[in-house]
Amino acid sequence: MPQPQLVLVYEPEDACRNRLAAQGFSERHALEISSYLAQSTDLALEFEAITEACGRRSIRFVPTALDEAGPVLASADPGATLVWTLTDGIAYFRGGAAPALARLGGLRTIGAEDSLFALCQDKFRSGAVLSALGLPVPPAGLARDGEWLVASPESATGYFAKPNRLGAKIGIWPDSRCEDADDALVISRRVFAAYRDDIVVQPYVAGRNVRASFLAVDPNAGTEALGVFFVDSGGDFQTMADSMALYGDTGLAAKAEGGYAEPELVPVAASQPESDRRIREIADALMPGLGLKDVFSMDFRVEQDDTVHLIEFEVCPGLPCFDFRAYCAAQWDLSLPDAIAETAARRLAVAPT
Repeated sequence: MPQPQLVLVYEPEDACRNRLAAQGFSERHALEISSYLAQSTDLALEFEAITEACGRRSIRFVPTALDEAGPVLASADPGATLVWTLTDGIAYFRGGAAPALARLGGLRTIGAEDSLFALCQDKFRSGAVLSALGLPVPPAGLARDGEWLVASPESATGYFAKPNRLGAKIGIWPDSRCEDADDALVISRRVFAAYRDDIVVQPYVAGRNVRASFLAVDPNAGTEALGVFFVDSGGDFQTMADSMALYGDTGLAAKAEGGYAEPELVPVAASQPESDRRIREIADALMPGLGLKDVFSMDFRVEQDDTVHLIEFEVCPGLPCFDFRAYCAAQWDLSLPDAIAETAARRLAVAPT
């Protein structure tokens, strides 16, 4: 019988940059866009440790760059293979192809079904689905290059404008919190010129930033295993510059220059247990209602009066990021390599159905 194997599919930053450059993006903007893939750079530094952790569990670890995934997955034994996709993406990134290829070959996967790898990267459409599920997401307008595709909602608190397909951080400048809808249209022109993307325009919501992380090391784990933390970085929201200083190639350079500072993580339950309870209720609704499972994260804004705003969900959370490492240690008492290996081992121990 073949040795069980974990195939981790990742998209490298440099491969993305080269492809974007060939499409005519400037060097600067290609670098900014590709920084979304920083976890592939950071996790590669631990491939040896993950190999060792998997080896202790009699599993072969096969890290595979996305461009090489087709033949690797096509030749894999469905009875002995588990596929873990590190990156989502439908536009600038292509990681959503990996779980689809796995499904085509009848291979087992870690994570959500492949349709969610596309949905989570389209913030306007995912927000519409979350709203239809009755969850507390801010209403949204959609603009492209200075024109409304969907009119902005009314707001007495100002607006927050962000690129639609590049996540909540990429392309955000300090003036992304703006006073009126006309200001948002100005931002939409800048985003379109730089990144060829639409923008989502939402009423600004106050509160502290919260990250909820989930990894089902135990396949039977439910939302009791969710890690819910305030992420206090000293700013109201994270800009592009803030993000690039934390992760990937640019993050490594920042660390070398002494410019790296991890935000503080504080358990929400310690000061606002009602907000913690509400966030777990939302996760309880999303897991069956949307199909989230195995590994995911959610971002919230939480106000002092326990008003909770769901901002987005991710099916490929940043595994090597400081917050996910802290979660693995706090919830599972495992290092990141051991958490990855143990999650895979428990699933590969069960015969495929």
